[in-house]
Amino acid sequence: MGGDGQTAGAVGAIAVAHGNGKPRQPKVKAPQGWRRRWTEALERRWLNPSYQGWLLLFFTIFFFAAATNSMAGWLYVISGVLLALLAVAAVLSARSLRSLTVVRRPVAAVHSGDGVTIELEVCNGSPQPRPLLQLMDRAPAAIGPEAHHAIELLAPGEVYLWRHRWDGVRRGVYVWQGVRLRSAAPFGLFWTRRDLAAPAKVVVYPQVLALRRCPIADRLGLGGQLRAAADPRNALASTEGLTRSLRPYRWGDSMRLIHWRSSARSGALQVRELETVTTGEDLAIALDPSGPWTEEGFEQLAIAAASLYAYGSRRQINPRVWLPETGWLRGRQVILEALAALNPTAIAIAPPPEPVLWLTANAASVRAIAPGSAWIWWNLGGSGGSGPSLQLDGSGLILQADQPLALQLQQHPSHRS
Repeated sequence: MGGDGQTAGAVGAIAVAHGNGKPRQPKVKAPQGWRRRWTEALERRWLNPSYQGWLLLFFTIFFFAAATNSMAGWLYVISGVLLALLAVAAVLSARSLRSLTVVRRPVAAVHSGDGVTIELEVCNGSPQPRPLLQLMDRAPAAIGPEAHHAIELLAPGEVYLWRHRWDGVRRGVYVWQGVRLRSAAPFGLFWTRRDLAAPAKVVVYPQVLALRRCPIADRLGLGGQLRAAADPRNALASTEGLTRSLRPYRWGDSMRLIHWRSSARSGALQVRELETVTTGEDLAIALDPSGPWTEEGFEQLAIAAASLYAYGSRRQINPRVWLPETGWLRGRQVILEALAALNPTAIAIAPPPEPVLWLTANAASVRAIAPGSAWIWWNLGGSGGSGPSLQLDGSGLILQADQPLALQLQQHPSHRS
């Protein structure tokens, strides 16, 4: 077999395009069932002949049988040459993945629906070039299909960066352990593979809605006894609140803070110092992952909790989130990661014994919340209880899972007509 045929076989084995100088994604038809398991076992433990390899092996056996039958020396020579070519291809293929390492760069957390970008560095630590490599990122099926990439040539000491992306990833925490390298170099006759450790953890936060207002959160977070802010810097920076004192105008002060009547009497601009008012209570958000949740409804639960926390942070009403597995949580990153890992449970959850904003799909659990609490109940088609059984006294909000969540969270609490 000539050199041109060998090169064509190798290039055809992993489908590398030379037209634009960039490797094309390999199109490898995955075997099914027992054939796939047998193929993977051969590649992992030893070598798996490609189509060209099986064909060459068949001709080797054919010529050897013909030589044995006819005792023709030239047939022995042909079968010997083919056998030597197979042996060389097998040895070189087995060595083609040695001294290769893969390092995964840290993956930044994203929000649901955004794309996840993965970066892998493949390093050739051997003094020999490594041609015709196939790299596969073995991510869970929930995050997307297995990603494939072909590397035409990896020079000695070269570090090759592969960047790929999965779009539209759903909320969750995804963990997988490694990548897979395959090669049929140099002749494309035998496939071999190695599983390399490159641990990955992808955290997909729930979507955060930009709420302009949320009356039910304001009712709970702003419903305590008002107190003056202790930090005088708050009074200097405030543009609303109770007048604390007057002082001369300084460059950069807001014109809205000028007290015109006092300025007219004194003949110099006088500026009001205001004291900010905050609350003695915070926005305590508690989630009930038990009950008759649907997939869409449970995603809305995580989105609502993340959006209410973000709204409370903007309003400076000291938000915190309660989950059955973790208890009370504070801090944006901690809360978002906990919400990303949140899953429904069949065990009934009792609300915390303090005033909270209770998010649930179980109408019966609303009656167990502490006095002074508020609630948000998802109507999932009547499976979680009867809507009229809830006390519509202005302390609760009924949501429909098939309607826009942002608009419903900005409505006023429900009252019984």
